Amino acid sequence: MHCPFCRHPDSRVVDSRTADDGTAIRRRRQCPECGKRFTTAETVTLTVVKRNGVTEPFSRAKVVSGVRKACQGRPVTDDDLSRLAQDVEESVRATGTSEIASHDVGLAILAPLRDLDEVAYLRFASVYRAFDDLEDFEHEIALLRAERDLSVQLSDSADSSPPTG
Repeated sequence: MHCPFCRHPDSRVVDSRTADDGTAIRRRRQCPECGKRFTTAETVTLTVVKRNGVTEPFSRAKVVSGVRKACQGRPVTDDDLSRLAQDVEESVRATGTSEIASHDVGLAILAPLRDLDEVAYLRFASVYRAFDDLEDFEHEIALLRAERDLSVQLSDSADSSPPTG
């Protein structure tokens, strides 16, 4: 790392800390030549590969804007959307790859959106999965109901189980 003051080609790391929800590292450095200190930020870039082959950096703002359309008129706050975008980014980064297909980003949006608002989920899924007719909606609604019924059954059985100890 070149010193920004004297252009010496080396520097010593004095301190390192994570920043931006763990997606970056902030380093304090000191130049051995002039003794001045400066800060650098290291980030790992996550690239989205679109269907046409074009690549662009991952953007939480694009996730929020895409999901916001599905959430119009629903009781979903900007904070909810920000948390959803953060969850999506974390799940995409957890794959361990530096490039991800836009299709996979869409898949990563579906589960947290379903948990946030089922109607918004249906709206988003209908566009993302290109629903053609009412049967596609009916099938997806049947899946949502089955999952809800299963989670209610599991929660009821957990509530009625005898105490251990």
